[in-house]
Amino acid sequence: MFSVTVRDHVMIAHSFRGEVFGPAQRLHGATFVVDARFKRPELDADNIVVDIGLATVELGKVLAEFNYRNLDEIPAFDGINTSTEYLAKYIADRLADLVHEGTLGEGAHGLSAIEVTLHESHVAWAGYERAL
Repeated sequence: MFSVTVRDHVMIAHSFRGEVFGPAQRLHGATFVVDARFKRPELDADNIVVDIGLATVELGKVLAEFNYRNLDEIPAFDGINTSTEYLAKYIADRLADLVHEGTLGEGAHGLSAIEVTLHESHVAWAGYERAL
């Protein structure tokens, strides 16, 4: 399996509901390093996994939707505990939509999976992988 990973970061504020979250139930901030890995079993006609430039730009656009924002105030996240795991899925799904729309180029239609990892720190991270 071939893969290409692009990286960016996002800064957010949010709060959680539920005793399991302890003090994180209060409004707090987080900065995530975001890795988006694109996978495919064979290279495309240009011998690449995906256009790395387009992947970088489009990941940045997805993150810009909520960068420097309080997720509690964004309608798309209304009533949702925006855990690291949930945000990884949200980003992966948005990137998958872009692949299907052709935004990442024709060659991207041969991708088989996208994996998104959000690094909360150097010792903790969470991710989500989805098939295309």
